[in-house]
Amino acid sequence: MPFAPVTDAELYYEEHGTGFPVMMVAGLGGVGAYWNPQIEAFAQSYRVILHDHRGTGQSSRSKIAYSLEQMADDTLKLMDALDIEKAHLVGHSTGGAIAQILCVTHPDRIARPVMASTWTKADGFFRRCFEVRKELLLAAGADAYVKATPIFLHPSWWIRDNIEKLEKAEATVYGANPDIDIMASRIDALLAFDWTARLGEITHETLVLGVANDHLTPAYYSHELGTLIPNAEVMIMADGAHAASQTMPDEFNRIVLDFLREGSA
Repeated sequence: MPFAPVTDAELYYEEHGTGFPVMMVAGLGGVGAYWNPQIEAFAQSYRVILHDHRGTGQSSRSKIAYSLEQMADDTLKLMDALDIEKAHLVGHSTGGAIAQILCVTHPDRIARPVMASTWTKADGFFRRCFEVRKELLLAAGADAYVKATPIFLHPSWWIRDNIEKLEKAEATVYGANPDIDIMASRIDALLAFDWTARLGEITHETLVLGVANDHLTPAYYSHELGTLIPNAEVMIMADGAHAASQTMPDEFNRIVLDFLREGSA
């Protein structure tokens, strides 16, 4: 199993395919396996790298105060460890927030960023969603939190049609003996994130991909990012909810791959 060193920790990662690197950065769950529906399609043309965030999956369970800035730094250090000078970055939700930070702080390391189902900063709606999820985690425990998560992430029809697959995947989302304190700290990191004042510094051609029925990071966030990032292209999928990359993978893959290929045309 490959692990890469970062500051006082190790990150589990996987590589698939060859070609120009694409860093695929997952959301709050943090597990690289989130991107399984994308691997085959992307690895046909690219060197695909995915990883478990620190505190999740098989990566180190560091007892730190988590932040989006720390997660962005871990992503950059993973690139350094793999001798990746520059890469496309496809970020989902929290991964999209990481993309915002890296596009501002290390613009030369990112080629074409994709910010999917992400947000600008916690407003009243976002704060209420994540405060409720944190309260559930602390009061009822990790199992209840994991079981409730698809209600926020997936459309009802997808849960109905994939309940057995979903329950099987839930058993490995956070690995054995999930650490509630780490999970709660990662939620706090999302609530503290706000780089809106610097989004105008992003000069990359950026794809902001939202979903019309995303009820965790509503499409109005995508439109706001499109306004604040000068060279952003906003696309809104009609269906798929927050985890559209899993629930509508063919459409998601086509949209993102078309955007990445435009950069090499």
